[in-house]
Amino acid sequence: MNSIENFLAAKTYAVAGASARTHKYGYKVFKALLAAGRETYPLNPVTEEIEGHKAYPKIADLSIVPEALSIITPPEITRQVIADAIAVGVKHIWMQPGAEHEQASESARQAGINVIDDGSCILVLLAR
Repeated sequence: MNSIENFLAAKTYAVAGASARTHKYGYKVFKALLAAGRETYPLNPVTEEIEGHKAYPKIADLSIVPEALSIITPPEITRQVIADAIAVGVKHIWMQPGAEHEQASESARQAGINVIDDGSCILVLLAR
């Protein structure tokens, strides 16, 4: 399997930058994963609930460690999100276009994490 197939084969997901605002990509990615039947947790430090799902400030606040993490945050936030993901043991990280952070990507790869940061968008893949 390639990096994307490995990511999509995960059983549990978190979306960093999930949003309650329906026009935002964080909302669309969260909803697309749910619509695809994936167990998905929203991560947002300022929102309590998204579409009836409790939102968590950061990945360490979840009661489980999600296998996969989709990131839709500004690069300076992405760096901390990835550090947190490495600390809890996430296996797959997909930085959506615009969220990429080169140093954080390298840190994740060195930690043995499957990283997708090539500009591909999960919304395109889930729509297939």
